[in-house]
Amino acid sequence: MMRPVSLPVLVVIPALNEEDSVADVVRDVMRAIPAAHCLVIDDGSIDDTGRAAKAAGADVLRLPFNLGVGGAMRAGFRHARAYGYGVVVQVDADGQHDPAAIAEMIEGLANADLVIGARFAGLGDYGVRGPRKWAMKMLAAVMSRVARTRLTDVTSGFKASGPRAIELFAEEFPAEYLGDTIEALVIAARAGLHIQQVPVQMRERQGGEPSHSPVRAAVYLVRACAAFALAMLRPRAHVGGNA
Repeated sequence: MMRPVSLPVLVVIPALNEEDSVADVVRDVMRAIPAAHCLVIDDGSIDDTGRAAKAAGADVLRLPFNLGVGGAMRAGFRHARAYGYGVVVQVDADGQHDPAAIAEMIEGLANADLVIGARFAGLGDYGVRGPRKWAMKMLAAVMSRVARTRLTDVTSGFKASGPRAIELFAEEFPAEYLGDTIEALVIAARAGLHIQQVPVQMRERQGGEPSHSPVRAAVYLVRACAAFALAMLRPRAHVGGNA
């Protein structure tokens, strides 16, 4: 296996109405990983997200309507496969993911196919409460058994994917609610991909509105469990090569 640092890196930033933050995220990524290419997936925004991203130096792929994070990321993985990228790093457009952690995540791909930037692994004071906290702990415990490794954060959208994960996700990346996190991990684990995590520290949002309102947080437990159950019912995907 080639060392991950020798593979071309594509940082994919799915963005919906994030004109206030996306340019800063792009610039932070470029400072942190100068050799990487940055692709913003404008997921049907009705503001100037795409224009702001392009002005900051990113390539922009505009989707004609909103597909959600899962649909945007599948487009990003297909772009990566088509243009020969060996590493894909998913970064949120709201500025909460710290690009300074990307290098360590990529290094982790030397021993894994998929590396999660874990928020609950000892760095920082990021936390959640109520139903979301219960759901995350329960799902982390169950997902650790499925992946055969200890995972503490299975709903993180901050991830680095190596060649085998790119091959798999270009065809199988789910577009349903929570599919880009929980279901994607289940698909990867059941396809035989090796999953690891590295601790990361979260930052405050740089703009826009939080994606979870109090009402949505209240039903998070049921929806998260349903996403996991549906993922386990999917046919097992297959991917070539060795970890």
